[in-house]
Amino acid sequence: MSQPNADKDPEFAVEIEGLAKVYGSSNKQTPKHALKDVNLKIRRGSFFGLLGPNGAGKSTLINILAGLVNRSGGTAKIWGHDIDTDMRAARRSIGVVPQELNIDPFFTPRELLDLQAGLFGVPQSERQTQEVLDAVGLGDKADAYTRSLSGGMRRRLLVGKAMVHRPPVLVLDEPSAGVDVDLRRQLWTHVKRMNEAGTTVLLTTHYLEEAEAMCDEIAIINHGRIIACEPTAEMLSRLDARELRVDLAKPANEIPKSLNKYNPVLIQPDCLTLSFAPSKTPARKVLADIEAAGLEVRDFATTESDLEDIFIRLTHDDAEDDADDAA
Repeated sequence: MSQPNADKDPEFAVEIEGLAKVYGSSNKQTPKHALKDVNLKIRRGSFFGLLGPNGAGKSTLINILAGLVNRSGGTAKIWGHDIDTDMRAARRSIGVVPQELNIDPFFTPRELLDLQAGLFGVPQSERQTQEVLDAVGLGDKADAYTRSLSGGMRRRLLVGKAMVHRPPVLVLDEPSAGVDVDLRRQLWTHVKRMNEAGTTVLLTTHYLEEAEAMCDEIAIINHGRIIACEPTAEMLSRLDARELRVDLAKPANEIPKSLNKYNPVLIQPDCLTLSFAPSKTPARKVLADIEAAGLEVRDFATTESDLEDIFIRLTHDDAEDDADDAA
């Protein structure tokens, strides 16, 4: 498959400024602000994650980029093409993999991809159907009926459908929803390979561990607003917290008061957890304070903060801010 040309391609694969969407009122209900002044810049070649709870605005944003929903305000560009003033070029620059398995069971993968290429106006002589099928690991299934394919194969076929017109930007909308662990692994293997070859990937997912492992940059959207956007490593470093789980050599009836600064919790008589900020207190200091309090440590383990902790904290804080604004 042809790949982006770094010498001619734009710095940002997707540029969004002040994007807004207001769904009109109906049945005397007030208008719903699905997106509020959204600003995003997704660098060319990145694996970008867009996270948010249900109803946060993720699907509305993707549908605007795909041309399925009209924006109420702001601008958006895909591969340097404005989605309104340069609509055809913008549509050709993006491929969208939807959540739903919208595949005709009576077509073969080869027929489906040929049909999709025709819908995008790709001439017969320029179609690379077999190459696309090989890229998503379905080359040997090209002439099998799609109803005979496994769930993971169908997901990969959707990726192939989105890539038939060779777009530089691939959008994955909850691609692994309802897919078992092994099939998810296969899907990500192929998507990661495409990203490494130069395709920019925009992912929405509820599997936060997936986003943490796959994405080099992450934005969190809540109530139609972007509340965080930064490289994954920087986002993970924002939550300066670690949990220490300690197995005691002898059961303890109560926790010494000198350990209260670590918010200790006695899970079992011989096991407690303590929380601390590693930037201020090294783990060895916590262990020393435990022993100084008269507790003998048999074993211990630390747990790092992960993306789920940050996600919960940020969306919780944003909900409190909205409640304060409403008040």
